Amino acid sequence: MTVREIRDAIRDGNMTAVQAVEESLRVIEEKDGEIGAFLEVFKEEALARAKELDERKAAGEDIGRLGGVPIALKDNILYKGHVASAASKVLEKHTAAYHATITERLLDAGVVIIGRTNMDDAAMGSSTETSAFKQTKNPFNLMKTPGGSSGGPAAAVAAGMVPAAIGTDTGGSIRQPAALCGVVGVKPTYGHVSRYGIIALSSSLDQAGPLTRTVEDAALILEVMHGKDEKDATSIDVPEVAIAEVLSNSLEGLRFGVPKEYFSDAMDQEVKARVEEAIENIKQAGGEVKEVSLPLMEYALPAYYIIQPAEASSNLGRYDGLRYGTRGKGALEDSYREARSLFGKEVKRRIMIGSYILSAGYYDAYYKKALAVRTAIHDEIEKVFEDVDMLVTPTSPSVAWNLGEKFDDPIAMYLADIYTVTANITGNPAISIPCGLAHDLPVGLQFIAPRGEDAKMLSVAHAFEKLSE
Repeated sequence: MTVREIRDAIRDGNMTAVQAVEESLRVIEEKDGEIGAFLEVFKEEALARAKELDERKAAGEDIGRLGGVPIALKDNILYKGHVASAASKVLEKHTAAYHATITERLLDAGVVIIGRTNMDDAAMGSSTETSAFKQTKNPFNLMKTPGGSSGGPAAAVAAGMVPAAIGTDTGGSIRQPAALCGVVGVKPTYGHVSRYGIIALSSSLDQAGPLTRTVEDAALILEVMHGKDEKDATSIDVPEVAIAEVLSNSLEGLRFGVPKEYFSDAMDQEVKARVEEAIENIKQAGGEVKEVSLPLMEYALPAYYIIQPAEASSNLGRYDGLRYGTRGKGALEDSYREARSLFGKEVKRRIMIGSYILSAGYYDAYYKKALAVRTAIHDEIEKVFEDVDMLVTPTSPSVAWNLGEKFDDPIAMYLADIYTVTANITGNPAISIPCGLAHDLPVGLQFIAPRGEDAKMLSVAHAFEKLSE
């Protein structure tokens, strides 16, 4: 069942919150042994929470806009009293002392948090293979990756374990696994969703968002999550809009830009065919489609892999075993070394790159220049949006690849995000939705909207989704 169906069934008295949670727990027990989406399931607590919601409803109380809906959290989102390890040995026993703002808002809306899901170590990776604890597999084919770093949330939704999960997106970490697992994934406009209580990777790029099976469900979740937060200086005021109530079924008269730079020879040809078919369907539905050019897009990935490691090296500096992280033994230097030895290979690689970039003599040559490129890309995409309402692109250049295939080739892994990083660099909202199969695996279609036009983007994605029904 979808988020909407579960919510309405509980609201109408056709289902209880306990029944919804029990069904979710049943599917997790049945499937997660081979998929590995969850790091921890909060079985007893979830059932107690569901029972409490049912009792409140029976007493005539309002149990919230999403009352009784089970969801999962990515392991870098704080849930008070529970471990939040970011799938890293460094934070293996770190227990959250407070709720992330989005956790608090979801709980206020009546959700039941089922458990915490697997991810790449410190959210660094594109396949969930850098996790310090387990490997997550793609529900469509257990030999394939679910993508990353939000591979656990995506796999949990794709396998029907939960109707929705919350992930984080720094360079495509919601949208890319959504595409590879055949679900919907949303990265909101930067600042629309509070980052308070989310274990930081790259502060100017990170955004949390929903993974669901339908666009309507994503809208219902986002309605609850977004909005100004006094605890996050980067959050911005967002108008109170019931997004799910204004979703359209029409693409008539909307102008879509197709950036020619996204259709290179590096893209899998079957993926390209599915995306081109989707664009043709948009035309047939009354959308106006035109080719546009984003020549600076080729610099988005290089700029990202300067900005992101630089900010990550700064953010991860606090994991010294004293302020945060596993405490080492011996003298101060020995304690530092022991604590930091727990970082995974990819995390160490990016910390070293970031520290080098920020060091004296290289800050101007690399980091400052990457920020200038970022501004230029932002200006370029804003110019394109003067002529079109929405950009439509592939989400990933390929379908899910074999587990282990790119694990020892970091450059190949980084290229998996080539179509998603631009929206993070510029702060624009973006969504990935399924658009068919290639090689018997899901293909994702991406819509990128002007900043602040999240509702419009969701409306367009919903209308496209209806074309496939």
